[in-house]
Amino acid sequence: MSMNFLRLIGIVALTALAQGARAELKWEQTSVDLQPALGDKQAVAHFKYENVGKTPVHFTSVHASCGCTAAQTQNEQVAPGEKGEVTATFNIGGRTGTQVKTVTVQTDDPDPARARTVLTLKAVITPLLEIQPALVYWQNGEEPKPKIITAKANKAAAIKKLDVISSIPDFTAKVDAGSAPNEFKISVQPRDTSKPVYATLTIKPDSQANTFAAAARVMPPVPAPATAGSAAPQKMWRPAPAATPAASAGASP
Repeated sequence: MSMNFLRLIGIVALTALAQGARAELKWEQTSVDLQPALGDKQAVAHFKYENVGKTPVHFTSVHASCGCTAAQTQNEQVAPGEKGEVTATFNIGGRTGTQVKTVTVQTDDPDPARARTVLTLKAVITPLLEIQPALVYWQNGEEPKPKIITAKANKAAAIKKLDVISSIPDFTAKVDAGSAPNEFKISVQPRDTSKPVYATLTIKPDSQANTFAAAARVMPPVPAPATAGSAAPQKMWRPAPAATPAASAGASP
């Protein structure tokens, strides 16, 4: 029997032995969708795993995508046949809407395709109160007719009434029931539009400690057209689209 043939048999045997003794961490799922209840401070996802290989698996790092999410493993080493989970905890704070956070898990599995796993937590957070638009405004000299802000309450919040207070007396605000359940219409009106003025509108639901904010503004006069030899007129200022405000109490940046 030739030496080359013996070497070939040895290589095949070692390869089969290595494959039979390899570690392999199998995940039950790598993506979790959550819908936190109203008032929840955290959303917690559990990513379960099992070592279906023949040798132990060691976690070398577990890293969350942002500071608002913490991740931890039950054990640093997973024996063959052992089960466990990685827990990802997302601190909601004042965040609303769809939030997607990831946790990157690195193990000592010699196969690069299995050594690194990205776990995804998706949380859909319904706000207590949705306000649209967050800013109403009038041009200088425009007829001071009321403009409407719509406030839609989360049905689980059981909000029956809204109080709205303007930061200055130049604007008045009146609240009426909207056209849909859990909806309110806030009618905002300036006293006059002859001068620029800005106000913050504080919106307070009757059943919650949180307050919300919107804004009202009368714009400055439009600059007069430039005459011959004078400087070019300045561009008329228009407000940028305002983001939906978050609750002022308990909100995090």
